[in-house]
Amino acid sequence: MEHFNIRVLGKVQGVFYRANTRKKAYDLGITGYVRNEPDGSVYIEAEGRLDKLNEFVSWCRTGPDRAKVDEVQVKSSGELKNFTRFEIES
Repeated sequence: MEHFNIRVLGKVQGVFYRANTRKKAYDLGITGYVRNEPDGSVYIEAEGRLDKLNEFVSWCRTGPDRAKVDEVQVKSSGELKNFTRFEIES
């Protein structure tokens, strides 16, 4: 299990990015959360198998149809938080 901190920059708010992120996380068996940030970015903490997290990050680089992702910043954090599900935080 790995833990990633992910920040997605671009046109990623108001385009159902969080809802689609949660669905993708469920599909891949990833736990954690996603939230909008005041600066217009989306912040994600995600835990799962490394191969699934890499697939998730790859999806984040495109996001849902209406999103325009400019940049995805990923930091691997060694500390697991043992999330039990994937949630949308407000």
